Amino acid sequence: MKSPQSTKERIKKSRVIDKLGIGMVIFYQRCISPSLPPSCRFYPSCSEYSLQAIEVYGLAQGVWLGMRRILRCHSFHPGGYDPVR
Repeated sequence: MKSPQSTKERIKKSRVIDKLGIGMVIFYQRCISPSLPPSCRFYPSCSEYSLQAIEVYGLAQGVWLGMRRILRCHSFHPGGYDPVR
């Protein structure tokens, strides 16, 4: 059985990794996205959705959900309101 200390340390490490992913999305939003034309068909935008998904589900699941969302963001999909669930 794991001690509570090791569980707390594991949670702390995962949060650091989550923050790294969040930082990468924020970098994209602030430095790359402004130079591109607006093209997202969803609300919230795909980058904001990815950011929220990482905050809610952690890095691995959040990136997976963000990638699935980005793959749906094309001219043949109607888009619309699609919050992180």
